[in-house]
Amino acid sequence: MPRLKLVAIAVAVAAMTVTGCARNRNIPTQVAPSRMTTIGVNGYLWQAALDTVSFAPLLQADANSGVIITDWYANPRSPGERVKLTVTILDQDLRADALRVAASRQINQNGSWVEAPVTAATVQKLEDVILTRARDIRRTTLPG
Repeated sequence: MPRLKLVAIAVAVAAMTVTGCARNRNIPTQVAPSRMTTIGVNGYLWQAALDTVSFAPLLQADANSGVIITDWYANPRSPGERVKLTVTILDQDLRADALRVAASRQINQNGSWVEAPVTAATVQKLEDVILTRARDIRRTTLPG
């Protein structure tokens, strides 16, 4: 493969890989219409996941591995509770089983953060929101 093409691919991949980001402004917002060749996961799911977790600061977003990790987020209306999300996209196909969401929740008890349960329904709802958004993105980008 010509050196210039390898450099272009490396630059594109590097531009899509963000670590240590406190705000989401550095995350790519445009995706190609179908299977991505410059990232390892489905572009629709990737964009939808970024859109869905954009309320929280990002710690990591790696389009090659398909992993998005947020920092702790506390809703201003509920400051005694915070959540942290990990979204993993497992495939290049837009399928429900190509997406995994894990959530951690803590509550503040006497000034210390203590682990608290997250309901399976909450995680399922997040997965549903991401999948619905991915399908909407695909519909709006397909010609026709």
